[in-house]
Amino acid sequence: MDTIFAEATPPGRGGVSVIRLSGPDALAVAESLAGPMAQPRHAYFRALRDDADLIDRALVLWFEEGASFTGEQVVELHLHGAPVIGDRLAKALILRGLRRAEAGEFSRRAFLNGRMDLAEAEGLADLLAAETEAQRKLAMRSADGELGRQVDKLRSSLIRAGALIEASIDFADEEVPEEVPAEVFDLISLVRSEIEQMLDGYPATERLRQGYEVAIVGPPNAGKSTLLNKIAQRDIALVSDIAGTTRDIIELRTDLRGLPVTFLDTAGLRQSSDPIEAMGVARAEERAKSCDLRIHLSENGEPITDVADIDLIVRSKADVVQVDGLAISAMTGAGVAELLDLVYDRLRVKAADSGLVGHKRQAEALSKALYELRVNRNMPPEFLAESLRQAAFSLAAMVGRVDAEDYLDEIFSSFCIGK
Repeated sequence: MDTIFAEATPPGRGGVSVIRLSGPDALAVAESLAGPMAQPRHAYFRALRDDADLIDRALVLWFEEGASFTGEQVVELHLHGAPVIGDRLAKALILRGLRRAEAGEFSRRAFLNGRMDLAEAEGLADLLAAETEAQRKLAMRSADGELGRQVDKLRSSLIRAGALIEASIDFADEEVPEEVPAEVFDLISLVRSEIEQMLDGYPATERLRQGYEVAIVGPPNAGKSTLLNKIAQRDIALVSDIAGTTRDIIELRTDLRGLPVTFLDTAGLRQSSDPIEAMGVARAEERAKSCDLRIHLSENGEPITDVADIDLIVRSKADVVQVDGLAISAMTGAGVAELLDLVYDRLRVKAADSGLVGHKRQAEALSKALYELRVNRNMPPEFLAESLRQAAFSLAAMVGRVDAEDYLDEIFSSFCIGK
């Protein structure tokens, strides 16, 4: 592979800018700028010079091949954070034969060099995109290799079961322990059970990774837009006494105690002769159905659309009329904190069902393995062994041990430059 470089810190002016190099010429190029550096993983404070031109004084570190993030020689140059310094260094690196890295190329090389599996790479991508504490914790588990270790354990069980079957086939005329068939099916049953548990948690994990949606629904002038503004603590939705003000869906993405939640202000639900408003109502009804939770807001506490068990029925304008039960005043803020407590409690129950499998690709690989494990004791040993091989292959593909090429562009293209 050629040697690449990229800025690992966000572009723009800052205190420090980190330029990362990776590839066979990384150390040699760095030493041509900063002088000899004997010890890996030691920090050197050096002047960076392109011939006689002093580019900057920087902190320089290098990591030997096999002991770096990418598995190649890696050098990090910690510069002062003026963009002009980074641009000048980039010119010097290009003159020395290096090229700018593409998005996700460092992580892609780490995968290709065996420094991470595909599930870890997806976890790292999720970690870079995490917006809340719950998403960070979920992504960190995958990025740390927990999912890969769990899958490898399942593969090991299938490989052992397959070996026992192969032994029974190869030595059919010799004495084979009677417990072999029983152990094989015990292992298959255990693997099936664990795969089913992983798949059961997939919908909740995917939702946590992508974020929850909460729709505020109700008739016109119920206070939906005012409530959204109160949650946002700023004016993001137009508020008016005129019915039908909200025509399209207004979204507020927020961190609700670590949970990623998008609140939706929808058009007031009513029959309308205005075609634009009618389109907004239809869109609101359709979007609300797909949400994780709906807040049914009205003055009389009577929902005007279907209510699911998880939904909340809330009376509005509690500052005008004193009412019993769950009520808020979006104008004064009374009851809004308590409402958000309830939203959090109900979504937290959903989050509690999450596991480690949060990507469609991962779920499909597990489902394929589970399909292959639909075996019984009456199957010929050769068929049974082939089913186990196919199931083990699907698990290996899940973590990128085999057949991963089709997924690489899709996964690593979502990474930022320099990662």
